[in-house]
Amino acid sequence: MLTPGDSYDEVRKNLSWSIPQRFNIGVDVCDKWADSDRLALIHKTNDGRTERYSFRDLKALSNKLANAFKSLGLEREDRVGILLPQAPETAITHIAAYKMGAIAIPLFSLFGEEALEYRLSDSGARAVVTDSAGAAKLVEIRDRLPDLRHVLCIDSLDDMPDVSALLDFHGLLEPASPDFTPVETLAEDPALIIYTSGTTGPPKGALHAHRVLLGHLPGVEFPHEFFPQAYDLFWTPADWAWIGGLLDVLLPAWHHGVPVLAHRFAKFEPEAAFALMAEFKVRNAFMPPTALKMMRRVEKPRERWDLNLRSIGSGGESLGEELLAWGREAFGVTINEFYGQTECNLVVGNCASLMPVKPGAMGRAVPGHEVAIVDDAGAPLPAGEEGNIGIRSPDPVMFLRYWNNPQATGKKFAGDWLITGDRGRLDQDGYFHFVGRDDDVITSGGYRIGPGEIEDCLIKHPAIAMAAVIGVPDPLRTERVKAFVVLKPDFEGGEDLAKEIQDFVKVRLAAHEYPREVAFVAELPMTTTGKIIRKALRALER
Repeated sequence: MLTPGDSYDEVRKNLSWSIPQRFNIGVDVCDKWADSDRLALIHKTNDGRTERYSFRDLKALSNKLANAFKSLGLEREDRVGILLPQAPETAITHIAAYKMGAIAIPLFSLFGEEALEYRLSDSGARAVVTDSAGAAKLVEIRDRLPDLRHVLCIDSLDDMPDVSALLDFHGLLEPASPDFTPVETLAEDPALIIYTSGTTGPPKGALHAHRVLLGHLPGVEFPHEFFPQAYDLFWTPADWAWIGGLLDVLLPAWHHGVPVLAHRFAKFEPEAAFALMAEFKVRNAFMPPTALKMMRRVEKPRERWDLNLRSIGSGGESLGEELLAWGREAFGVTINEFYGQTECNLVVGNCASLMPVKPGAMGRAVPGHEVAIVDDAGAPLPAGEEGNIGIRSPDPVMFLRYWNNPQATGKKFAGDWLITGDRGRLDQDGYFHFVGRDDDVITSGGYRIGPGEIEDCLIKHPAIAMAAVIGVPDPLRTERVKAFVVLKPDFEGGEDLAKEIQDFVKVRLAAHEYPREVAFVAELPMTTTGKIIRKALRALER
C-alpha cells in the first residue's frame, strides 16, 4: 500500500513489492472481510431499487456458486465466461471462479455472436454466466462451441427460447451449500483471460495470474490520492468486462474493503451520472475520457448536485488543459490521468497532491514499476527522444502470456522490456508524453479497437469484396471507426447500403466497433505482398 511522502521520489523509494507465494483473488477481495457485515456492494437497479450486499453476503453466495460449478463438473483451470453488465451476479461469478481455481473470462454485453464465438472457442470455455440478452446470442452459436457445456442465465427462463439449453443461475444457488474451501492457488497461477483486439488478425487473450490484482494496487492508490481513505466509495461507468472497470475499480476497492457502487447505464447519460454520484456520495471515480467530455456539456453541475468526490482517475487518452480546468471547476478535484494496457496495466500516472499535473502528459512511472522509452532492441533512450513505451519484466501486473499464442507473446518483448506498441517520449522531469501508436489500434470512447476483427466481419457482407478500417479524429470519442469498402460487381454504394453495412457489423461484433463512416472506394492501397497499407489511408484522410 502506498503511503504519502514529501516527494514523488520518497514515495517511490518507500515502496517494495511483497508478493506471497500463495494468493487467491477471490479470498483476498471477499473472504478476508467476511467476518462482519462490512458493506461491499451497493447496486442501484434499473427500476430504481437499491440493493446492498455485505462481504459476508458475497462470501455465502460465491461459495454457493462454486459448489454449483463443482456439481456441474467444472474443475480447476476450466474457463468460465462472464457475459454480464455491472451486477451483483457479475461479481459473485468472478469471486466463485477464482476461489475454485477456475479462469474467468470477462465478456462485454455488447458483443455480437461472432465476437462471442471467437472468444469462447479460442478459450475453450466450459461455462458461461449471462443474462437473457446474452443467452439469446449464445443459443444461436451453441452448436459451434463444442467445449461449452453449461450456460447459466441470471434472468427468468419463462420467456426464453430453447430453455433446455439453459440453466437457472439462482435456481442452482438456492440448494447449494454456503460452505466452500477455496483452492490454494499460487500467486503465479492463472486467474483470468482478458481479450484485447489485435491490430491484424483475431483478438488475443491476455492470460493473467492471481498476482495481477496486487500488481494493480499502486496504480490505483497513486492517481486516487493514496486510496483508500476514510469513507471512500468507488464507482465507474466502465463495464466490469473491461480491465478498467474490473481491475482499476472493483477488485482493488474490495482488496481494501472499500464499497463499490454498481449501476448499469443502457446508454451513458451525463446528467444521470452526476445525479448518481450525488445520491450515493461517491468519493472515488474512474471516468473514461469520453464520459468526461459528455459530462462537460452539463451546465453548472456543482450548483445542481451536492457532489462529494475526493479523487477522479481517467485513462485511455491524454487529457488537455481545458478538460483538466473544467474538471477542477465541475468536481472540485484534479483529474489524475493514468496509462496502461490490458497486458500490463496502470504503470504510469499522476497524483496531484504529490506532484504537478502537466496537461498533455500521462504522468510519471507509478511507484513499483520501471517504465522507460526504449528502442526496438529494448535499449533505454535518453530524455526527449521518441521511442517505444516499455515496461521492464518481471512485474507483478504483467500478463503471463497470450492464450494459445506463443508467437505473439514472443513478439511482445524486446529483451527484458514489454513493448506496449505505443510511441512516446520522456521529458527532463520524468513525465511520459504519448506520441502515437506504433500499430493500427483505434482508440474510441476509451476502448482500444483492432481493425482486423472488423475487417473480417465486413468482408462477410454479401456486397463487399474488400475492406479496410482506420480511426479518424473525433472530438468526442478521440477517434471513430471508418471503413473503406470495395464492392463486388453489380453492387452500388449509397446511404442505404452504408446503413446496412453498419448494422451488419453492430449486431455481430459490438456497438462500439461498428464503422460510423463507410466510404465506397474503387481500390485499396496494398503492399506487394497483398497487405492493406492503413498508413496510406490515414494519410489520405488527413
